[in-house]
Amino acid sequence: MNVRPFRNINRKKTKVINVGGIKVGGDNPISVQSMTNTLTTDISATIEQINKIHEEGADLVRVSCPDEDSSKALKEITKNVQIPVIADIHFHYKRAIEAAENGAKCLRINPGNIGDKNKIHEVLSAAKNNDCSIRIGVNAGSLEKDILEKYKEPCPEALVESAKRNIKVLEDQDFFNFKISVKSSDVFLSIAAYRQLSDATDYPLHLGITEAGSFVSGSVKSSIGLGSLLLDGIGDTLRVSLSDDPVKEVKIGNEILKSLGLRNRGVKIISCPSCARQAFQVIDTVKILEEKLSHIKTPITLSIIGCVVNGPGEAALTDIGITGGGKGNNMLYLSGVQSEKVLTNDIVNKVVAEVEKKASELENLQ
Repeated sequence: MNVRPFRNINRKKTKVINVGGIKVGGDNPISVQSMTNTLTTDISATIEQINKIHEEGADLVRVSCPDEDSSKALKEITKNVQIPVIADIHFHYKRAIEAAENGAKCLRINPGNIGDKNKIHEVLSAAKNNDCSIRIGVNAGSLEKDILEKYKEPCPEALVESAKRNIKVLEDQDFFNFKISVKSSDVFLSIAAYRQLSDATDYPLHLGITEAGSFVSGSVKSSIGLGSLLLDGIGDTLRVSLSDDPVKEVKIGNEILKSLGLRNRGVKIISCPSCARQAFQVIDTVKILEEKLSHIKTPITLSIIGCVVNGPGEAALTDIGITGGGKGNNMLYLSGVQSEKVLTNDIVNKVVAEVEKKASELENLQ
């Protein structure tokens, strides 16, 4: 398989924790997660959405548990999905205990809003007894009152101080199976906070730009924020938070990792924006191919270039390539070598067949 050269990112070595069957931290792959937006009490709808999220390539999924019926619904939900479920808990410690007892493999909590130490101890005890990890979730919008008074406004130092305080709460109870996040909707604040936290602790970090916005704006903000941290070697798991279908969060998260050479999954398409030189409709072709090749999980690179200006050069660096030619005669490249001419109307079917063939060959080698 042709491999494009990329910067070798030196990830920071963090401690390894277990979230169900997924290991987070250390040399383990950076995991991608999303969060359901169904009512958790609607068990069938939640299971269906989790399975779609998993199929898109998520490693973990978070489910909100605002009430007792939701936390108890996890018992049936976790039996019918193939991905570790994280329970999102706020304020009520009993929801965390119920979630751990009903199959959650991680509890997303902010110890500061759970209650007194006795309640926190009960939550940690339930987590230990049920092999359940924890994510300390610090958010710029819900900092502790005394910390906010000290710093006057959310800032990197405030988020990190809150994280350190909560880390100590768990460590004092000999609980170490946890990861941490320090999220903000502000890209610069998030980046600075994560960098400071990375210097201050070796626990695995969950990355995110919270409340990032709609699909386009949220994807851009997340790509800038998460990409900057990942390039620094910071981050062990991530979520792209969008006001959109959770499946799209996973798609963008995987694309961020793929663009940095940190994950190889599925078909990576290199395509031109198209111009008057294009010999076929590049944009439409790429859209169709993305849909028809979405079932491919094997890492394969594919170039779709509308003319010969950059086409041959891109094809030399990809497993499969199509370069636009004159009079509807386009050139197919296999492993960087010219293979055969393909008529414009046959491009999609030919490319799909070659990608599926390549995927089968690579799978047989494993």
